[in-house]
Amino acid sequence: MSTARRASRQAGIALLLGVAMAACAAEERSASPNLGEPVDPQTLLALDRTVFPDGAGLPEGSGDVSAGETLFAQRCAHCHGAAGEGGSAPELAYAQMPLDSEWPDQTIGSYWPYATTVFDFLRRAMPMEAPGSLTDEETYHLTAYLLHLNGLHERGTPLTREAVIALRMPNRDGFRWVDVQKPPPEVDRATAPAGD
Repeated sequence: MSTARRASRQAGIALLLGVAMAACAAEERSASPNLGEPVDPQTLLALDRTVFPDGAGLPEGSGDVSAGETLFAQRCAHCHGAAGEGGSAPELAYAQMPLDSEWPDQTIGSYWPYATTVFDFLRRAMPMEAPGSLTDEETYHLTAYLLHLNGLHERGTPLTREAVIALRMPNRDGFRWVDVQKPPPEVDRATAPAGD
């Protein structure tokens, strides 16, 4: 093979390798795991149903203890017991052992720091076989019933959005803040200067 022909062949091979490497690099940059389906922004907005401890995100509405009792019997009792005493799923009421005991009862009334997060958890995760299927109205009714079982809400009184936000749960101050500093209780966060 002549020197010119060999050089031309080597140049051709180098060109092919360069094109192949560029194609691989481009494919690597755009690679995705190709799992699931893309989600459009409207669908994502519909999924944003978070309720925060201060009540942000809590929808308008109200709940009734008796309606919640009926719903509980239909959709919750098979796991949590006929009256929330526990079954294949944890107890939700009737705590007898304190949180600092060796076998503490972690019921809604003894453990949960905010009623707003009870609503959030119910709507997001319950019932176990169909999480996210409860309407806001159903969630208010169940929240009212569960708070009633724990002696935190009276039967016959509608549980409104404002009442859920205002309810001070017995274990409100029972958690340690580890990621951020807990603001002192006397600081009004709305009027405090930045950094306080």
